[in-house]
Amino acid sequence: MELPDEILSQIFDLAADEDVIFRHGLPTVMAEAAWFKNALNEWSLRSPQDAINIIQRRSYATKKAIMLTCKTWRRLGSEFLYRCLFFDNPSRLHILCKIMDLDAEKNQKSGQSSIGLGWWTKRIHLTRYYASPSRGVSEEDMCNALSTIVRHCPNLSIFTVEWPMPSAIFGLVANSLFKYTRKALHTVHWHVSAEAIPKIIWALDSLPLVLAAHIEFDPPAQTTELHESLHLGSAQDIALNLPYLQQLTLRGSFSEFLEQTMEWNLPGLRNLSIDCGHSRTDTPDIIGFLEKHGHKLKILDLNSIPTLEVPDILELCPQLEVFSFNADWRFQAPTLPATTSDGLPIADDSPSDGVSRQRRRQSNTMRLSLGSYFNETSILTRTPHPRIHTIGLHGLLYAFGVGYGRIFSTEEPFRSRVVRRSNDLNFGALNRAQFPQLRCIRILSRTLLNDLNKADGPVQDDEVDGMDRWERWWDRCHESNIRLEDCTGGEFGELPQDEEDEENDSEDEDEDQDESEEYSSDGYSDEWEVQIPAIEGNQDGPHTQELRQLIKECQAMAEEREESAFTGFIGPAFNLAPSMPLSTDYSGVADESTSATALDQNKAD
Repeated sequence: MELPDEILSQIFDLAADEDVIFRHGLPTVMAEAAWFKNALNEWSLRSPQDAINIIQRRSYATKKAIMLTCKTWRRLGSEFLYRCLFFDNPSRLHILCKIMDLDAEKNQKSGQSSIGLGWWTKRIHLTRYYASPSRGVSEEDMCNALSTIVRHCPNLSIFTVEWPMPSAIFGLVANSLFKYTRKALHTVHWHVSAEAIPKIIWALDSLPLVLAAHIEFDPPAQTTELHESLHLGSAQDIALNLPYLQQLTLRGSFSEFLEQTMEWNLPGLRNLSIDCGHSRTDTPDIIGFLEKHGHKLKILDLNSIPTLEVPDILELCPQLEVFSFNADWRFQAPTLPATTSDGLPIADDSPSDGVSRQRRRQSNTMRLSLGSYFNETSILTRTPHPRIHTIGLHGLLYAFGVGYGRIFSTEEPFRSRVVRRSNDLNFGALNRAQFPQLRCIRILSRTLLNDLNKADGPVQDDEVDGMDRWERWWDRCHESNIRLEDCTGGEFGELPQDEEDEENDSEDEDEDQDESEEYSSDGYSDEWEVQIPAIEGNQDGPHTQELRQLIKECQAMAEEREESAFTGFIGPAFNLAPSMPLSTDYSGVADESTSATALDQNKAD
């Protein structure tokens, strides 16, 4: 029996299982990690990006098997094989480059110059690698090969390069993206040096249909001063118009870049992620950026060592729903107004502007609303934030006395106490008085969770009260009906178990169940079994009888109903997230929202 090509193509599409990797949104800080056993048979955490890389490798193996089955499958499977190009070895770029060049020459001779192998490519992903002479690939050769591959892929929509590209190489690649993919490219992931900021600006200016951008900046060269190495030239003070940009992620030395974005037009920006890395001096002007673009943000992630003004930030983001910050930050707690012995407020004759007086009044009001938690919490908001329902916490490496935090506590006990005190105050600030809609708190550090697993839980001794701290935080969340999670999305405190431990737990549960059955078989449960007699004289009206019959018919139809074969088509058509059979949850991946429809119309025009 031979199936039509259309049915085979649909089967191959389901077998490739590439729905996740073709989403335009990039994984956010809220994307969940997953436990797995490494090569040493030890539990470790897999990041969301690593999970996506595994999906790409598995999909390639499936498509390669399809291609090797028969001639018919090879003809139909070539479309799926080149749909996603994933490289973890740069030498493969040259091989693919030669294949695409030969295919283009063959099509040109046959008069089919518009359709080639690269026509089906939607995603190019070059993962991070370490260049070495043994690989036999120089940066210039790799740049030329990558530019050639981009030239053959006019429908490319996702371009991800995790290895750091020098400024000259990035300029050539960005030029190829502008010439051949500017009408289709929606997602970019670039890793460049700080000297390439002018080229980044011009590249974004040439790609106005970008939905999501992840840009990582390496520090400038040490041979030149910072102000000498970051001359922007004609790219300075240019006003870019990126109407479709919804997600922006910046990492590393991006202060100069962020300063330029303050004058850009970003009406669709909803997701902003800022990670300053290990820098302690180069603090970006987050407040200035949010004054221009923060009023429509839905997701905001801030991770830096220097403390940022969270009350000012939250005041500039009234629509914020998900917020992440460093729980190690130390905030200056505002003071209550001075009063006399009779409790009357003392007049403040010191000169101050109206804004400062109003903010001080708001902070004091928030202090009074905390009641008994006056000395147990920081002040993160001047007025209760009405929309935030999920808060993520970076840091906390010293809170539970495990891993590096244990060594740090031994060597510098005073500083470790200060950090842990800040952790307690900041966690205490996550209450319903400051965040009335708060439903979930997530610990974001994978390093902390790995250390807790190796130490088999928090440490409790004279130096560190890790277990007591965990119990306090857990009890407070339980009392407030707030879920406390780790970076895997599970409850904070649940660690992975080996199969032997799970078998022992299951045996204990079976024994408890047997004991309960023995207890209930002695006649205690029968005493509470009561038969409810029917109500005499209960005569249902005609409408009630029809309703009962209709409910029974609906229940019967629901039991016999089969899942529609067109479910996979309905989701994308109505901008719904497609179903994902994988165990890993990618809820942290940013949505494409409704601007995808506008993009399609723009492309059609």
